[in-house]
Amino acid sequence: MTGAAAPRGERIAKLLARAGLCSRRDAERWIAEGRVSLDGRILDSPAMLATAESDLRVDGKPIPKPEPARLWRYHKPPGLVTTHRDEKGRPTVFERLPPELPRVVSVGRLDLTSEGLLLLTNDGGLARALEHPSRGWTRRYRVRVHGPVDAQRLQSLKNGVTLDGISYGPIHVGLERTQGTNAWLAVGLREGKNREIRRVLAHLGLDVTRLIRIAYGPFQLGHLPRGGLEEVPRRVLREQLGAEQMRVHADRRR
Repeated sequence: MTGAAAPRGERIAKLLARAGLCSRRDAERWIAEGRVSLDGRILDSPAMLATAESDLRVDGKPIPKPEPARLWRYHKPPGLVTTHRDEKGRPTVFERLPPELPRVVSVGRLDLTSEGLLLLTNDGGLARALEHPSRGWTRRYRVRVHGPVDAQRLQSLKNGVTLDGISYGPIHVGLERTQGTNAWLAVGLREGKNREIRRVLAHLGLDVTRLIRIAYGPFQLGHLPRGGLEEVPRRVLREQLGAEQMRVHADRRR
């Protein structure tokens, strides 16, 4: 006896987000407001599935065909939050992007006071693939700290550390130079948890006064000016992800 065939299609909210119209959360709200129809029927639940052949509309208009997956390097300034909407009314990364840019999501995040390289993509699936620890990409930072630097304790971080019940993986830290009571560190890690560098260095008695991400895997900040945005050539993206994975993302966006 064979099992039941898997249902065809994808969730409506996912398709609307992939088309660049909104986030999945916004798509679910639009459905609840009766703005979305599938094959001529107004939807009242986000649980429905649709395929590329379905007639999916928002406010009576067919959704646009999604673009191929694209990736940008952005030099995030300090003082911006990496979210589309902030409940505290703080300025966001996405408010500062050029208006002609399609709707994008970030690959990981940088917190309010952090700066440096932030990858942006129009493909949520690509963002999750680039974030996944299995890719093994190292995130590299230059970190300015205030306080006494103990080189031996810094080296111990390569074995990982557990703080307040949270386990942090290996962190590789090198001392670049000291300036009085301040020092610059080179930090590399593979899986960055929320505020990981700040918390781990605070555990060593070091106060982070500046944190700059300079690389995310093979993608470098380089000489991109603060607030600058530059698309990663598709050839480079294909080289880093592999032709097969690029084909998968292209198929998903059709």
